[in-house]
Amino acid sequence: MNRILTILLIASLSLNVFAAPEDNVAEPEIIIKEMEDKLVHEYRLNGMLYALKVFPKNGKPYYLIAEEGGEFFTRVDEPRMQIPSWEIFTW
Repeated sequence: MNRILTILLIASLSLNVFAAPEDNVAEPEIIIKEMEDKLVHEYRLNGMLYALKVFPKNGKPYYLIAEEGGEFFTRVDEPRMQIPSWEIFTW
């Protein structure tokens, strides 16, 4: 009888671990800054800037994503790899 109760207790504890919602999931903070020629949304997580979405007054919006160190940003709407487009045959 004690074995059965022990097994049920262990099983119920393990189910609670899997079913418990995570309380420590951080939500990103979005700061909106309006400038003369563009609108910028800053995305921060734990106070660290990780992405920018830029809405220029004239043009399409684009994203700037932080590199590993967080100091440099890469524009992601442009392809990262340049594909050669040489002309091989013409007639």
